[in-house]
Amino acid sequence: MSIAGKLASKSVLIFGLRIFGAGFIFLVQAAISRVWGAESLGDFLLVIAAANLIGVALPLGFQTVATYFAAEYGSRGEGNHLRRFVRRSYVYLAVMGVVALVLGWPLTHLMGEAGEHLRPLWLQTVVIGVATGLTYVSTTILVGLKQPMTGYLPDMLFRPGLTLLAFGLVAVLSTAPDMARMLWVLAVALLVLFAWQCLSVRKAVLAVPTQDAWRAKEPRRWWRFAAPWVLVTLASDYFFDINLILLAGLLGREDLAIFGVSTRIFALAAFGVVAVYALTLPNMFDAERDPDQQAFAKRVGEANLVATGLAVLLFLGVLIFGRYVLMIFGEDFADGALPVAILCLGLVVRAAFGPASLVLSMHDRPWASLPAVGLGVMALVIGNWTLVPPYGLMGAAVSAFIAVSIWSVTLWLTALHRAKVDVSIFGLLRRRPVAA
Repeated sequence: MSIAGKLASKSVLIFGLRIFGAGFIFLVQAAISRVWGAESLGDFLLVIAAANLIGVALPLGFQTVATYFAAEYGSRGEGNHLRRFVRRSYVYLAVMGVVALVLGWPLTHLMGEAGEHLRPLWLQTVVIGVATGLTYVSTTILVGLKQPMTGYLPDMLFRPGLTLLAFGLVAVLSTAPDMARMLWVLAVALLVLFAWQCLSVRKAVLAVPTQDAWRAKEPRRWWRFAAPWVLVTLASDYFFDINLILLAGLLGREDLAIFGVSTRIFALAAFGVVAVYALTLPNMFDAERDPDQQAFAKRVGEANLVATGLAVLLFLGVLIFGRYVLMIFGEDFADGALPVAILCLGLVVRAAFGPASLVLSMHDRPWASLPAVGLGVMALVIGNWTLVPPYGLMGAAVSAFIAVSIWSVTLWLTALHRAKVDVSIFGLLRRRPVAA
């Protein structure tokens, strides 16, 4: 089977499991909306968005490059470097988790409307954020060590099940909506689950040989990559969590709930594209190690082909069936059908222009991605201010699509100029011979 065929089959399997787990999450969200009301759902989505951002921030960016360094050290058999990297990732997560618990609550007073909703639920939000950060670190390490199923399964299947269990228990035992108690049950359950996942990481890391001599400059290289990559990850993988918080002061709580559900659908679709690049990263390092530039270009190109094809299929699926999925949450949620399709069209643009940030890092230029990311976030803020007040949900969707397109094209141009590599799908099409 070709590289693209193997990549597609494994990506589809993982994405299928993610879809299965997402069904539980959508069931919980629909139940919250119908039993406790759209306002409670809006609070839940806001807490999860904030917890996701906290989970990204706490490891200080080390989880964003864990797949990169785990793949590098695993490919080269450098177990000593890998152990030190993993140990520091968890230590930073623990220390920053304590800082967030102690100092984070006052910051909610600076967050406007979003802060007012988060303030009474801040402790639960931080604990969920710590648990989330724990699985981010563990999963990315396991993916880099070619154990993607072990990495993804706890978050894909067990987390949704625990969320459903937390809501079910509280809904049965409480006579009135009790979001605070539900979040406490969920927070403790996730912390236990993802602490258990660390045992799989330990086993995988210990399997890597330890013949390498320690290089004192390695920690500086970790920081040089992690610092820009935490910003890149926040602005790409958690773009809509940031956007949901920004929109809290521009949309009503019911519209915020509708857009929040729409972004969850987008995040599910985006996972399929992200998984393609995560799965192919160890093979990219194998090609770079040899070194084999032709094999490297082939792996990037075929990953792009699979990612773009998957993104197109997801866009068409959301365009056709998105309305019916959203109506599970209530009739009013059907208003999000066209906005979520527009968001998924942005995913097609993102996939077509390729993993520019990843390739720039592999060419030792991790900071080169930041101008494009900053430009995209600036476009989002300006677009929200300009389009959301007059056009509501549609304005929010169009603003996000424009921002995603701007940073995707800018990143592609940056990689083309700085690394001399065309990471887009167009580069693969140009390299392919034309049949006679």
